[in-house]
Amino acid sequence: MTFERNKYTFDEVCRKIYSGGTPSTKHAEYWNGTINWLSSGETGNRFIYNTERKITELGVKKSSTKKAYKGNTVVASAGQGYTRGQASYLAIDTYVNQSVIVFDANTDIIDSKYLFYNLSSRYEELRQLSDGTSTRGGLSGWIVKRMEIYLPPLTIQKQISAILSVIDDKIELNNRINKNLEEQAQAIFTDLFITNANSEWKIGTISDLGNVVGGGTPSKKVEEYYTDSGIAWITPKDLSNNKSKFIIHGETDITDLGLAKSSATLMPKGTVLFSSRAPIGYIAIADGDVSTNQGFKSIVPFENIGTAYIYYFLKENLSAIENVASGSTFKEVSGSTMKNFSAVIPDSDTLSVFRQFCETLFEQQRALEYENRHLATLRDVLLPKLMNGEIDVSAIKI
Repeated sequence: MTFERNKYTFDEVCRKIYSGGTPSTKHAEYWNGTINWLSSGETGNRFIYNTERKITELGVKKSSTKKAYKGNTVVASAGQGYTRGQASYLAIDTYVNQSVIVFDANTDIIDSKYLFYNLSSRYEELRQLSDGTSTRGGLSGWIVKRMEIYLPPLTIQKQISAILSVIDDKIELNNRINKNLEEQAQAIFTDLFITNANSEWKIGTISDLGNVVGGGTPSKKVEEYYTDSGIAWITPKDLSNNKSKFIIHGETDITDLGLAKSSATLMPKGTVLFSSRAPIGYIAIADGDVSTNQGFKSIVPFENIGTAYIYYFLKENLSAIENVASGSTFKEVSGSTMKNFSAVIPDSDTLSVFRQFCETLFEQQRALEYENRHLATLRDVLLPKLMNGEIDVSAIKI
């Protein structure tokens, strides 16, 4: 079924498009309140159910922050890495900072979810746009207000949104299940190794848990070192974009020659990846053989220790590891610092109990993440076809 699509600008289909502000961090009384406050970095989540930081009523009054509402779409106008251009749908009311653009849909013209799906499908286009006033580039309200959008009838918009929402709802359900599983594992770790820790356990270092391995970058000048399908090569940027617990590939792979001609090292499945700079503290588990760039100090677990203990040990001690980082330009955890960081070495029986508990749990989490990747791919393939009328929405039953 084909349908007529009319051309508008975003300014024409929104009641308001605006940004917010940030209360001064020099005033402690502006922070740690109960009011949601969203920064651009949080737009890595497609749906916003909570915010990382909270502000006070005084913080609202003494700053230029503005309130966005449940059902609004927000887009990151600036930010590091992949952030700029990311779109999120608000499931809550929240104040926003100056690097977040709020789109308040005029629901007489455009379905609020349809607005979100349209913007989320235009990530690369949004990243190309810049007002030229920032060294790292940035979107502005006047740019996005003039962007064009083609709309089918409102009833069709709602049908399209409903189809895509079924997929996103399943992804969000899987995420909630995985979060619950993660909380269970964290609770068992805390119970076994912190609350009921044995005072007779040996105090050693991370080197007693596994081999600490750095990484490297093959020369970007040699095309033969890189490929679309080869040896997995992970950078901190990959973990910034991919929030999964398990990772098998990054944005770019390297060839056998690239591995041989660099200081990158091939590490086995089950290796715990730990970003050691820019930023410190991204943690993931290799779901296959991988290598990394020099931004990691990864740990290949000893067999008697296991992946699970190292993973949760690093999460538990992240702040302490960050505190021993050094560097004038940017902080970095060196190889020697990582190897010599103090670590409790539990007895084999307790480690075995935890390892066996996590084996089944990790398999569940891995399967749900795998399903989510396929669902996201399906959604992203369907989205443009639904919006341009290539797929007859009347033929799809949900």
